[in-house]
Amino acid sequence: MGTAARVRMTPQERRRQLVGIGLRMFVERPVGDLSVDEVAAAAGVSRGLLFHYFPTKTDYHRAVVAAAGRRVRRNVTPDEGVSGEAAVRQVVERFLDQVERRREWYVALVRGRTELSRAAPDDPMETVTEFVADLACRELALPASARPAARGWVAYLEDRALQWSALPERERSAGRAELVTHCVRALAVLTATDGIRGGVS
Repeated sequence: MGTAARVRMTPQERRRQLVGIGLRMFVERPVGDLSVDEVAAAAGVSRGLLFHYFPTKTDYHRAVVAAAGRRVRRNVTPDEGVSGEAAVRQVVERFLDQVERRREWYVALVRGRTELSRAAPDDPMETVTEFVADLACRELALPASARPAARGWVAYLEDRALQWSALPERERSAGRAELVTHCVRALAVLTATDGIRGGVS
């Protein structure tokens, strides 16, 4: 990747630029292998300037994964005015679309999440799980006791999306509607009030 000509930017613009370069690069390699020297060269700045915005390499990597998480949240958000089960169905549909459209990017994101969790106790991608679980609980008027199950459902949705997106295109198309319905129903089963309050018998 060539070195970009240095352009004067505000601190916010420069930080956003550096994170954007990282987002493009880490599809091709594990986030832990992102070279800050390559990122700085692509931005047309010195390595020292990059560390002015991100004190350590890990801080930079975490900022990249956090930005990826924000992108996922934005892409799966249901339309304004859509509510209840229809909103949950739209989230599931858009989650599948997100993973199908950019599967390698999403796999890199999950891999980066795992790598960073070894280095620090907090998880930048946790906001995606929290966002989708909170949305599901709100739209279905679920009690607070259902929230752990809703979080588990998000992990299940992610796993099903990754498995489905690896299928040949014809199989994906044929099974998509059924998968959406299955995932919506799975949320209802996992967060059933009797099961949450009384436990599974």
